[in-house]
Order: sequence, then structure tokens, then C-alpha cells
Amino acid sequence: MPDSADLLITGGTVVDGSGAPGFTADVAVVDGRMRIISDEAARPNHVGTRIDATGRVVCPGFIDLHSHSGLWILTEPRHEPKLRQGVTTEVVGVDGNAYAPFRRRQDLEAFVRLNGGLDGRPEIAYDWDSIASYLDRFDRGVAVNVALMVGNSALRIEAIGWEETPAGAPSLDRMRASLREAMEEGAYGLSSGLDYPPGSYASTEELAQLTAEAARFGGFYHTHVRYTLGDRFLDPFREAIEIGRRGGGPTHITHFYHRSGYPGGPEQLLGLIEQARAAGHDVTFDSYPYEWASTRLLIQLPQWVQSGGPMALLERLADPRVRERLRAEVGHPGAASTSTAGWADIRLGYFARPANQAWEGRTLADYIAETESDAVDAICDLLLEEDLRVSQVTSGPTADTLPRFVAHPAGMVGTDSTFVGAKPSPRTYGSFPRILGEFVREKRIMGLEEAVRKMTSAPAARLGLRDRGVIRDGAVADLVVFDPRTVAALATYDEPRRFPIGIEHVIVNGIPVVRDSEHTGALPGRALRRGKD
Repeated sequence: MPDSADLLITGGTVVDGSGAPGFTADVAVVDGRMRIISDEAARPNHVGTRIDATGRVVCPGFIDLHSHSGLWILTEPRHEPKLRQGVTTEVVGVDGNAYAPFRRRQDLEAFVRLNGGLDGRPEIAYDWDSIASYLDRFDRGVAVNVALMVGNSALRIEAIGWEETPAGAPSLDRMRASLREAMEEGAYGLSSGLDYPPGSYASTEELAQLTAEAARFGGFYHTHVRYTLGDRFLDPFREAIEIGRRGGGPTHITHFYHRSGYPGGPEQLLGLIEQARAAGHDVTFDSYPYEWASTRLLIQLPQWVQSGGPMALLERLADPRVRERLRAEVGHPGAASTSTAGWADIRLGYFARPANQAWEGRTLADYIAETESDAVDAICDLLLEEDLRVSQVTSGPTADTLPRFVAHPAGMVGTDSTFVGAKPSPRTYGSFPRILGEFVREKRIMGLEEAVRKMTSAPAARLGLRDRGVIRDGAVADLVVFDPRTVAALATYDEPRRFPIGIEHVIVNGIPVVRDSEHTGALPGRALRRGKD
């Protein structure tokens, strides 16, 4: 053991991420790497920073498998909603909505415009055109590490355009070539969001062929499934598993949970995963531990309205004939989307125009009543006035089934965190602490060591990270120190932007970023690159 260390954490219970029982040891950090010290006499004599972790748990930094921070972190690099939860690495480019590669800047800017209600529209320089140049942006000073999935929407826009058009052989060849280059530049796999055009226009076979290309490089398929498919219950997930089977690559189903209105129970959904794994297919999933979903308001409208990109969409929203057609299709809340919530359950946010800011945090039902509009006019008018950027928060997972998904051995944690609007889903600020406080300590649905495994080594293995997600000699020093007696989420539906308690120290790449539950201002995060991290 070296006689000096940059950082020394003493007196804590080490939960190393493997699922094994915790043990007492010190953890030293030397040049960004860990050393475990089991003998007090072996402690280094010269230490830069000391942390007394007596009565605390020391574990690897948490890895979030689903975050919508791919643009937001570039304008808010301190990234406090996630750091304060203990997140040290997160996966972006999810739901098919990655912001690279785009060879044509006008396509990138149009895609940002289309997705404003989901991923935000920060005022930054959109000055990249490839995976490599996009990843470089995260190396210029952000608080967490970032791993990128390649969204199939970007691949489709590059090869086919914005229209609802089948991919012929030449187009598939172009998409495979773009994906191959992206994987060589450090992406971790392919993502799809089959509620979000134009990626949602992809067929099962198209996605299987792209999965096969990603799998050649050790990548995997990360999917927001096609919720409108077939029985709208099991069939969407069957397609996801089939895509991985045909493509010969792992499938990861994101934000997997039981929804109100499903014709069957959670055991049928989880049974699909278990059957696929028993048959030898590499299938995993992530869940978030809150009852509240969030996405762009645009999801309330059918996908045909969006064909052709944002300019064509805006023209349709203003067309009275299109609105008449929509009235026939959107006759009740959720008719054209995956939501089953009523209009009163759709909370609006992220308004730019001063005249609309009074609606921030209020419901669509409020807007309909006070403007004396019908639902179609209300949605279309708001989207037109706000240039598509309106967000929504609605009911999501059923509360009584959530523990089944959070505790399942094949499950991991993906917050599906969105950062726009005054009142985002509380999952953005509270997911990891809620699991540790409520699901582990209070409800005891799983043990602490298993919960930490699902937050650390399991997602690291899914991504193929070699030196993260575990505490062992030589591993990268992404670390969290928390108090297992007090850790808790404070974020709620009514007050979603509340930081948790009990997450006391967070170290990223060996640098303290949260110290005594306060952000230090350090920005040691960077882009991770497949095959190099």
C-alpha cells in the first residue's frame, strides 16, 4: 500500500456491489483508483482528504440506466438532482432519442425542437456532428460520467428522413454503417423509443438487424417498447425479446412496470422475462420506484401527425381538417397514447411564453375548463404556441406492484429522469434514496447488499464497464457514503424538486463532488467510451 493517498474513507461498512455481505474496511483513493485497507496499521501516513464513515455504508457510485440529461447536463453541469442521489454514471441517448450522430446541423436542431418537451431545449452550441464530437462535449467539465446509447431515430433521419417509410436494403446498409462507426467511437449499443417518431416507424426486422450490428461490438439493445402493439400488454415486450433473439444480442427493457388498465397482472409481465432468460436469452430490465411518469405532451397525439418532422407537424396542428380527424381518434384521454389517465391527471410544464406560464404545474383539465376548449384544440394550441416544448407528468406504475419489479433479480434502476418544467416527476430527485430508505430499510422487500448490487455492479455488467460498479483494488473510485439509518427521498408529486437526505459523500473519478451532503462544485465527470472504460 502506498504511504500516501489522495483520499481516505475510514470506519465504514463496505458494501462492495457484488451482493456479498458488507465488511469493515477503509477505502483509500490513489490517482483516482481504489485500495481496500483491512488492517488499520496499513493506513497511509499522508492523506489529502479524510472522511470518517463510522456508522455509514461505503459503496460504489450508482449507475442510472435511463436519464434524459443528454442535453441538459451541458447547460447544468453540476447536475445536482442526480449527484445528490449518489449517481456517478448515467446512460443517455435513451428512448431512441440520442443527439448524435447528425451529419446535417439542421437535422440536429430540428430533432432538438421536436423533443423539447422531453429532453429540454437548452441554449447551448449544437456544434457536434458525430458520436466522437458529441462525447467530447462531456469531457469539458460535467459532474457525472456519461455513457451513450445510439438512438435509432438519428440513424433513420440520416438514412431515410423524417417520414413514415419502410427501410429498404440501401437504407439499412446506411444505418448499419452509421451504427458501426458510432460503436467504434465509444457508444454502448442501440436504443429505441417506439412511441417516438421517426424511430417508432422502424419494423421488428429493421431493429433486429441493427441490434445484430451493435452486438458485433459487444453492444446491446435498450428499448422503450412499442406499447400500441397487439394486445398492448404482453405483445410489446414479446417484440422486444424477439428483436434481441433475431439480432443475437442482449435486450434491455427500460422503465418496465405494471400499468393501470393492463388486462393482466405483474406476474405475466415478469414471467416473459423469466421464460426468455430460462431459454438462454440475455434479457434484463430497469424500473424506477415512483408512481409518476413524465414525457412530452406530444405523446397524446397519434404518430401519423408527426411524420415529416417538426415543420410538417406544426402545419398539421394548425390545420382544421387535421383537428377534425384527431377528434375522431382522441375521443378520450390516452386514446392515441400509452396513457390511461384522465385529462385531470396530465400536469403541464416547461412553458416559455409569458402568457402561458400561469399554466406551469397545472393540469390539462384546468386548461380545457378555463379556456373552454376541447382536448384536441387544447393540446394543439399549446403545442403550437410553445413550439412543441410542453412536458407532461401523469400516473405511471401501479404502486402496489412496484416492489415486484424493483426487487426482481433481473431488474436494475433507471430513473427515466426528466429535468424540464417546474414540477417534473419526483423520480428525477429521489429514485435511488427511495429504494434505500423505503424499499430496503422500511418495507424490507430486499436486502441492502442486493439493492446496492442492482444499482452498481449489475448495470456496470450490462454496459460492459470493466473497472466501475465495484469496490476492489484498482477499480475507478466512483463512491458513495450514505447513512443507512436516515437515507430517504423527500421528493413527492407536489414537491418534486427536493433533495434527499442521508447521501453524505459522493466521489467521482476519485474527486469529492458531494461533501457532507453539499455539492463541492467539482466537475470531474467525463464521457465513458465502450471498450476503453
